[in-house]
Amino acid sequence: MLENKKPKLAVIGASYLQLPIVRKAKQMGIEVHCFAWADGAVCKDVADYFYPIDVKEKDQILDVCQRVGIDGITTIAADLPVPTINYVASRMGLISNPDDYSAITTNKFLMRQCFMQNGVPSPRYTLVTSNGSYDGIQGFEFPLIVKPTDRSGSKGVEKILDPVQLDAAVKRAQDVSFKHEAIIEEFVTGREISVESISFEGKHYILQITDKVTTGAPFFVELEHHQPSSLPEETKVQVRQIVLHALDALHIEYGASHSEMKITENGEIKVIEIGARMGGDFIGSDLVQLSTGYDFLKGVINVALGRFEEPVITDSHHSGVYFLSEETKHLKPIIEHWKDNPAIREAAITNEELRRIECSGDRSGYIIYQAEETVRF
Repeated sequence: MLENKKPKLAVIGASYLQLPIVRKAKQMGIEVHCFAWADGAVCKDVADYFYPIDVKEKDQILDVCQRVGIDGITTIAADLPVPTINYVASRMGLISNPDDYSAITTNKFLMRQCFMQNGVPSPRYTLVTSNGSYDGIQGFEFPLIVKPTDRSGSKGVEKILDPVQLDAAVKRAQDVSFKHEAIIEEFVTGREISVESISFEGKHYILQITDKVTTGAPFFVELEHHQPSSLPEETKVQVRQIVLHALDALHIEYGASHSEMKITENGEIKVIEIGARMGGDFIGSDLVQLSTGYDFLKGVINVALGRFEEPVITDSHHSGVYFLSEETKHLKPIIEHWKDNPAIREAAITNEELRRIECSGDRSGYIIYQAEETVRF
C-alpha cells in the first residue's frame, strides 16, 4: 500500500518575514523548500531544504523546483519574490497570479498607471526618468511624496515640503531602488488604513481592515497597527468596494493581498498601493488570526496547494502591534515585563540600541496584543 505523499511547498525568501509561513507549513506536515541568499536566512534551520539562491534568479529557482517536483509556491510579507513565484508557477502549471501581470503588483509606477486606467481612486503621480528629470510635476501642489518604484517597508519614502528638497529626496529614493527608479506623488492627507484579503479563482474575501499609526513626516514609518478599524460602517463598505475593484484591475486572482489606503478629511478614499502578498509587521501572520480566528497563514498555503476553503470568521477580538524605537522608548519597560500583562501575546526587544526610524528596519522591538478592545500603551 502506498504511503500518503507529503506535499512539497517552495517558499521564496528566508528572512524573519517568511519564518511564520515556514513554521506553519511544517506544522501542517508539508515539506518546505526555501530559497534566498544565505545572509539573514533564518528559515534555513527550519525548512526541510534550503537553497542559497537569490530570490530574483527565476530560472535557477525554476530548475530546482522542477527537479524537486514542488506542489505549490508562495511567500508572505515581501514584494521582491512575487515575480519569481508567478514565473515558476506559470511554467509548472501551479497556482499563482498571472505572470504577465507581475510587474504591476511590484512596481509603484505601473500600479499607478493601472489604477488611472481602471478608475481606481489614487494620488496624482509622475515617474522620475533615468536622467533624473521630473518635469511631470508641473501643476502638482506641494507637499509631495517621493518613493522608489520597487521597494517596501517605507525604504526611500520621504515627504517634500518645497522644491529645494526635491533633488535630494529623488536621489535617496533612486539609491535604494533595485531599478534606480522613483516616482513623485501628490501627498494625500488623512487617516491611514490597510485592508487584508485572500483570493481564489478571482473571488476575493476581505478578512479585516487595519488602522495605522505612523511617525508622520518626513518618512511615515509605521509605529502601530490595530484591528478591527474604528471606521464608521458606511466608510468600511466603500473601502471594501474600492478594494474589490482594485484587486480585479491588478489581476490579483490568488493568494493574499494587502491594500494600503488613505481617507481624507472630506471622506475621499485613495488607494496608495496594493501588494499581492500578505501584509508585513505581523499584520497577516498574527493580527488577522487574533482578531478574526481565521488562520491566514494556513489559508495562503492552501491556496498555493490548490486546496482552498472559504474563510470562516470565528472570533471578534481586537488585536494590534506596537513597535519600539527612540520615538516610542516608553514601551521598553512594558516589553521587559510583558508577561505581567494578560493582553500581550508576544513581545521582544530585537535591538538594545533605540534609533530614530527612517524605515521599518530601524525598529528595535515589538508588542503584540489581543483584547476585547484596543489596548493603549
